[in-house]
Amino acid sequence: MGGGGTPGPGEFGGSGRERARRRGQGQLEAQVLAALHEASGPATAAWVQERLDGDLAYTTVMTILSRLHAKQAVTRERSGRAYVWTPAADEAGLAALRMRRVLDGEPDRDAVLTSFVSTLSAHDEQLLRTLLDSTTADASATADGPAPADGPAAEPGTAPAPRRHHPSDEARGG
Repeated sequence: MGGGGTPGPGEFGGSGRERARRRGQGQLEAQVLAALHEASGPATAAWVQERLDGDLAYTTVMTILSRLHAKQAVTRERSGRAYVWTPAADEAGLAALRMRRVLDGEPDRDAVLTSFVSTLSAHDEQLLRTLLDSTTADASATADGPAPADGPAAEPGTAPAPRRHHPSDEARGG
């Protein structure tokens, strides 16, 4: 085991913990979420660890599950002395949560969104426009139509929710 540099195969004794250190947190979270999605129902941390071929220490699996819970990507429920875990988001949902957390942590949201949108590919930009247009159309239909009979009526004297503005509004003359 001598010398510096990158360890050769077997120098860590095959320890799962050493392999885990070389993977990024996002990759570990994705693996744990994938294992939870394979479950037929709520799963224990030990079950998740087994599905990952014992590649991660139990404490590492618990740490990842706790982080995912803090991000609202999984839910947990007590089952005896342990928790059982259920995915609340898939990998795309987890990525969206991470993006939202980054955006929420920035003091100038407008600048961050502007920078992000300006770097999108043409395909991604069109997809985003389509999604925003459908969201705007849904919001307009709800605002223009009568309130559902079983839904809450607007409070007297309150203004309707402001319409969200996005860059494609200018292109449509809005």
